[in-house]
Amino acid sequence: MIDLHTHTILSDGALIPAEHIRRAETAGYRYLGISDHADLATLEMVLTPAIEAARRENELGRMRVLVGVELTHVRCEHIAEATALARKLGAQYVICHGETIVEPVIEGTNRAAIDAGVDILAHPGLISQEDAALAAERGIRLEISSKPGHSLTNGHVARMAEQIGAKLIFGSDAHRPDQMLTRPRAEQVCRGAGLSDRQIADMFADAENFALAIRED
Repeated sequence: MIDLHTHTILSDGALIPAEHIRRAETAGYRYLGISDHADLATLEMVLTPAIEAARRENELGRMRVLVGVELTHVRCEHIAEATALARKLGAQYVICHGETIVEPVIEGTNRAAIDAGVDILAHPGLISQEDAALAAERGIRLEISSKPGHSLTNGHVARMAEQIGAKLIFGSDAHRPDQMLTRPRAEQVCRGAGLSDRQIADMFADAENFALAIRED
């Protein structure tokens, strides 16, 4: 299993990084991304301990832990600055909390994140064709989410990606160990979004290639 969208107690998750990592290991994860919620005020305090936790785990070679960040409810005007700062502070990838239909995300967040060059646009809601096309052009992955509420628009995201040729990526958005999905369960969620088995296999293969391409400092 590969899942780059999970949260620890460093933001609003349930577990400290060590237990979070162990729970993911027991769920069959080979690649785990810790991508806690952050904004301009909290990026450093979120990333520094996560990076250390990943470093110590990766020394053991049992599984690969990557560290990203999820920019969450950041003002559109600040997303580019936050993206650049996250990378400067050591984030290996940047997720932006997209315009899910169940939270008051500021309209225009999807476009601002794409313009900023984030790596993943999480649960982008009813993303427009124009924004999906721009994400495709820039290689930004659109998320198929298993989180309740955020998953309500998975079908729309999948159809839009297929029409435009945008890349998709699965993310559990897990905040608790029971939200860490096994690969078969994640595939069920993706089928529910209308993806074929071939599309699902290609999506996970792309996610693994993306993870493998991330350089260790």
